[in-house]
Amino acid sequence: MEGVIERFDLDRDYSISRIIKGGWQLSEGHSEAVASDPVEDMAAFARAGITTFDCADIYTGVETLIGAFLRANRRADTRLDVKVHTKFVPDLDTLPGLQRTDVEGIVDRSLRRLGQERLDMVQFHWWDTAVPGYVETAGWLQALQRKGKIDRLSLTNFNTANTREMLEAGVGLTSSQVQYSLLDTRPSRDLAALCAQVGMHLLCYGVLAGGFLSERWHGAVDPQKDGAPLENRSLTKYRLIIEESGGWDAVQALLDDLARIGARHGVGIAAVASRWVLEQPRVAAVIIGARNTRHLGRYAELFRFRLDDQDQRDIEAVRAPMRVPAGDVFDLERDRSGPHGRIMKFNLNVK
Repeated sequence: MEGVIERFDLDRDYSISRIIKGGWQLSEGHSEAVASDPVEDMAAFARAGITTFDCADIYTGVETLIGAFLRANRRADTRLDVKVHTKFVPDLDTLPGLQRTDVEGIVDRSLRRLGQERLDMVQFHWWDTAVPGYVETAGWLQALQRKGKIDRLSLTNFNTANTREMLEAGVGLTSSQVQYSLLDTRPSRDLAALCAQVGMHLLCYGVLAGGFLSERWHGAVDPQKDGAPLENRSLTKYRLIIEESGGWDAVQALLDDLARIGARHGVGIAAVASRWVLEQPRVAAVIIGARNTRHLGRYAELFRFRLDDQDQRDIEAVRAPMRVPAGDVFDLERDRSGPHGRIMKFNLNVK
């Protein structure tokens, strides 16, 4: 593999790879089958320098798969320094009556599944911030951190106001996992500035918009031109973001530009799109949703080049007529009456 996967220090004693291997695509609820051996694939990613893994309590089966990999890693002659970022995502229906014991029970379940004595990072999500209790729940997670069950506490998909609310309540936070791409720059509105004020960083998913920002879709016909359903929920989700940002023709113009820039640097469209996110303020890492090792050899491309001033001007010229999705981080998705919220599943915990 050409190049070296860069690392980032979220704190003095907490280092991660700047590419994080996502786990959602390995979930039993995802529509696409995983043909390879996911545990061996994790080892291959870690050997390649991608040593940070993202999962969640609601990604059915994924914590258990990563737990199997961690056990194998502990037995290996050369043990790799791996970090696992999981999530605490209580079901929407449980929010009004959530108790401290419920929180500890779910954290304990993640510990058992992963086979860890302490979770490296727990990223907290709350589906409906109109339902009170998320600040108190974050405090309960902080108590579990003091108890030694959690190392780092972070957020996922909280907007700026709710993040500030928790910080002002004294909850110590390391990072915020958010959707961030050339098509969705909502984190740059306010959240990145708040992170800069308090020393937090962003871990970014959706950087390739479900694969739409890649060669596969460059020059392609809009897959929904004739109203045909898309092949999985990820494409459905990001096709909505495409519509928010300006539509299919605008994305094709962006892909044309990214292809030209990539050709100058000898890399692909996906590398340019990912590199752009990595170079945004407060971004520590990007999360890639790999189901297997097929593209593993290409991820180090991100660290063989940087976008120069001309690249940035070209990208901004194409983006200038495009729209930024409305609201703050995750506001569109949190609205269950709108198209983004209607495709979400809010009760995913498996007992």
